[in-house]
Order: sequence, then structure tokens, then C-alpha cells
Amino acid sequence: MLPTLRQLQYLKLLVEHGGFGKAAEAAHVTQPTLSAGIQELEKILGAPVVDRARSGLILTDVGEAALAKAQVILNEADELVQAARSAGQPLTGRFRLGVIPTIAPFLLPRALPLLRSRFPDLRLYLREDLTQRLIAALKSGHLDAALIALPFDMTGLDSAHVAHDEILAALPASHPLAGQARTRPSELEDGDLILLEDGHCLRDHALAACGLRPPRQSDSEATFAATSLPTLVQMVGSGLGVTFLPSMAVAAGLTEGTSIEVRPLQAEDPTREIVVAWRSGSIRGVEGRLLAETLREA
Repeated sequence: MLPTLRQLQYLKLLVEHGGFGKAAEAAHVTQPTLSAGIQELEKILGAPVVDRARSGLILTDVGEAALAKAQVILNEADELVQAARSAGQPLTGRFRLGVIPTIAPFLLPRALPLLRSRFPDLRLYLREDLTQRLIAALKSGHLDAALIALPFDMTGLDSAHVAHDEILAALPASHPLAGQARTRPSELEDGDLILLEDGHCLRDHALAACGLRPPRQSDSEATFAATSLPTLVQMVGSGLGVTFLPSMAVAAGLTEGTSIEVRPLQAEDPTREIVVAWRSGSIRGVEGRLLAETLREA
């Protein structure tokens, strides 16, 4: 005998709400019904899934493993229902899209009106986060697709191209290199190079495209890192150093009203590729490709 979706849902709600009473309310069943469902799940698995301690519920090792599998199975089942309801009508109903912070504020304002007009029945739920966490959410079934930048490890994922985004040099207007038509990356490395903090893929993309290593921080010399592109722009505009910016952000007006000069990089291919990614084999793949096609027009 196999666990039912209802039993797995009971386990998930039990952990989320921390008690049988509240979990039963969330499941719209009585507490004895939910308790019986958990007991039946334990009977099927051959081991307890929770310890009922005075301090609250504690998952056993079997319970931890069961919960991890339950979340994936429930998300897959929900995806199946959503896809069936929108059969023949892609991008209708709920669609959960993750977007990285170095894309979201610059592409979405142009893309969302187009998506709304073209797919009026689409209910788009957006989550902005770093690439690594979006990919984890995508693989666990918490997202249907993610708008990210390559290169990145795409094992277990498929993708559709949206755009190539050029990486540009950004310097204070008073910087000696600001008068040049193009900037060699090595010249920026010799200065006070400011980058986004670790975890932002744009940091790695810019360094890789320019053949540079991350700046080192020694005991005697502090280096700066920014948490967002607007913060990065303000730091460069204040004369604290130089940086790299995606052309998508510059075109959206990120540097307008600042004392910053933007110059092309004299490098072989200083770009990142913007793609829509989804789980390999996912039934949302058709919608992922359609979403990428629409974003290319934005």
C-alpha cells in the first residue's frame, strides 16, 4: 500500500502549523480525522513520523525524509492539476515565476503589461531572489519557471533564450578612464573595483567575461561590496570606485541623474544570457518557451 496525497498533505500541514488542531483546521477536517490519517501514514511507512513532545511536535528521521518527498509529490500533483485546467490554453491560471534581482526591476516593467494584454487569464506570482535559491525552489517544485542569467549549472533544467545582455564598465565622471571610448577590464582591476556581494551571479558573470579574479581583502586593505545594483551605482557615483553594470539596467535609467560614465568593455564577449528555465521534463515546458518568446518582444 502507498501513502495517499491526503496523508502527505496532512503531514505537510502538521509541520507547517505545529499542531494537530490547527493542521486539521487548515485541512478542513476534524482533528481525529487528521490524526487517523497520520497514524495510517506511519503504519504504511512502518515507523513514526512525529514525536509528540511537551515542547511540540518533532519530526523523526523518517518524518523528515517523508516530508521532503511529500513536498515534491504535492507540488507535482498541483502542477498536473494546473496544467490540465489550462490544457490548450497555455499561460492561463496560476504560474509561479522566479526572477533574479539584476533582471526583475529592469525587464518586468516592460514585460508585465504585454503579458497582461496577451494572456488576460494568467495569474502570475513573482518571487525575486538569488539564482541559487531560485534554482532550488524550481527543482523542488515551488516554482514553475525562473528568469535567470547564464552561465550557471543547468543540470536537470531546460531553458529558452530571452536576450543577450552586454556588461558595461561604470566609472565616476571624474575618473581618468571616463574619457576613453572603450575600457579594458585590466584597467578596472587596477583601480578600486566594487562588485555585488557573493551570491549575485552578475558578479561572477562580469569577472568571468573579463577574465578577472575577485578583489582580495587583506587585513590592511578593506574592499567594498554592494547588496544591490542601485546601491552599487550610488557607491560609484560617490567616487568610491568602479564597477560593471548590465546594459539592461543602464537602458532602464539606472544611472540617470548620477555622476557616472558608462563605457563598453574591450573584451571578447562581455555578455550574460538571459533565459527562462524550468525542470527538465516538466509539463510547464511549453509555457516556459511561450513566456520566453513573449519576453523577447518586451
